[in-house]
Amino acid sequence: MLVKLYEENPNPKEVDKVVEVLQNGGLVIYPTDTVYAIGCDALNVRAVEAICKMKNINPAKSNLSIICYDLSNISEYAKVDNATFKLMKKNLPGAFTFILPTTSSLPKIYKNKKTVGIRIPDNNIIREIVRVLGNPVLTTSVKDDDEVIEYTTDPELIYEKYESQVDIVIDGGYGGIEASTIVDCTDSEPEIVRQGKGELIL
Repeated sequence: MLVKLYEENPNPKEVDKVVEVLQNGGLVIYPTDTVYAIGCDALNVRAVEAICKMKNINPAKSNLSIICYDLSNISEYAKVDNATFKLMKKNLPGAFTFILPTTSSLPKIYKNKKTVGIRIPDNNIIREIVRVLGNPVLTTSVKDDDEVIEYTTDPELIYEKYESQVDIVIDGGYGGIEASTIVDCTDSEPEIVRQGKGELIL
């Protein structure tokens, strides 16, 4: 199913439709402030496993990332000290993935790495979906390895490629081609491990 949503004012009925799919363990492709991404309810282990299988991700070796609505409930899923919280507050919502130690609230599939990537994209569509869902969304970019190629910016072409693999593709307009900046906050000093779209304010 291809669903059209507008970032300025996402239609609540369409948002509810997407949320229902996520609650039932479905997979969704959606826009972010960087590139289009594939996601599911981050607390639904079967759905997480389905995405890992689809993207050929080994959860024991790869960093899994989740999208939260805002900073208010991040401490449920990741351990955040005061300095890291202040850094995140300065930069989010934005084009960043902050790597943090996980807490016991996340399913075991996340525990192998002991860390989780936290995203709060500057995009109302996916944030509104996460808000209504009430759970974070596991997120992984729609791209082949590290290549972001032309079809991955056009929701209709994404739909053509993935319609048999996911339940919904959200058309939120053309996507970007630059991934998020990854900031590792597991040590005493934050370290940029991949410079992407986001320019970190310290």
